[in-house]
Amino acid sequence: MATKVLMFGWEFPPYNSGGLGVACLGLAQSLISQGVDVNFVLPKKMDLDYPHLKFIFADSQSFISKEEYQYLISPYISVRAYQEFLATIKAGDFGYQKDLQSEVLKYALLAKDIAQNTPHDIIHAHDWLTIEAGLVAKEISGKPLVFHIHATEVDRTGSHGHQLIYNIEKKGMEKADQVVAVSNFTKETIIREYGIDASKISVVHNGINFHQEKNDFASDQLLVGLQKLKDSGKKIVLFTGRITFQKGVDYLLEAAKLALDYNPNTIFVIAGSGDMEHQIIDRTAELGISDKVIFPGFLRGDELKSLYKIADLYVMPSVAEPFGIAALEALVHETPLIVSKNSGVAEVVTGALKVDFWDVQEMANMISAVLDYPALHALLKDYSHQEVKKISWQAAARKLVTLYKGVLEGV
Repeated sequence: MATKVLMFGWEFPPYNSGGLGVACLGLAQSLISQGVDVNFVLPKKMDLDYPHLKFIFADSQSFISKEEYQYLISPYISVRAYQEFLATIKAGDFGYQKDLQSEVLKYALLAKDIAQNTPHDIIHAHDWLTIEAGLVAKEISGKPLVFHIHATEVDRTGSHGHQLIYNIEKKGMEKADQVVAVSNFTKETIIREYGIDASKISVVHNGINFHQEKNDFASDQLLVGLQKLKDSGKKIVLFTGRITFQKGVDYLLEAAKLALDYNPNTIFVIAGSGDMEHQIIDRTAELGISDKVIFPGFLRGDELKSLYKIADLYVMPSVAEPFGIAALEALVHETPLIVSKNSGVAEVVTGALKVDFWDVQEMANMISAVLDYPALHALLKDYSHQEVKKISWQAAARKLVTLYKGVLEGV
């Protein structure tokens, strides 16, 4: 009989802000293909077109638009609003509030009925946003709980950051029957910063659906313009992701200045958004390289895939990157890679250059070397492109199936 998994997620493509939703999609599809019965729970109804997946929308009477979702996912949350929501719970008022932590608690309340009415053998919760719901489901059904850590508050802020979020993560890890980390880097963070015993943590690296990432070239104005620059002899260096402390874009910018001093025939594309966006743009002007750096904003879908294809080099300079799915996406499109040593993806990709995020001179040297030496560029491109074919969601799902079996046998 197939193992029945009640899986709590927060986002799902195309309603996703980054790697969490991509990982949930890849894992759910691969688990189902391996005979696991997955009911995937989301906090609000979304217009999703995945015929082979079964979704449960916690708040089935409320439809969330892409615009509302983008508002909701802000990582900067009002502690006061959270405390006010606790007061509304005591008063019995569960009205919709556009505050992330309020939505997290509301999701947990709605999880009670879901756990009571959905047959399942095991509960699987992704990240801090869903662990409260997972804990409620565990309490109601008595079934074991797997807590899947895609990023920690320590990764996001460099400290305990929002103490409430840190406390939620720590409580979830302590009460879960098994913790899954997306890398050994993340496992070590969990042990060091949260005091969780190593024997309770399993590492399941993320993957990618290699063949599904192929696409036709998206010919919007930005991409056409970049292609013209490339055709004229310019080299394109790409970063994609949130422009936040965690992602290390400020270090990339300093390295860009050094690399441009050596080779001004380079264009840097920083695609994304975040709380440091204005700071990074201002710093670009201070460094005198505004004419060499393009900020296209947050991109997804075919536009993002086409951007990978155009780029001569992808740089992931993260201060703390639990994994880094974007790096795999770049490799699928045959884009050579420089990654921070402080990243999970560095554990699974051998055909990439690896650098300390703070060593901007070395980062600049690597950028210049890849762009200036065709033989090095070709070697990184060809080797990594073949290597990424083996880093699949199917492999990750197989590890989870084994983990589920072990957890259920231990109950």
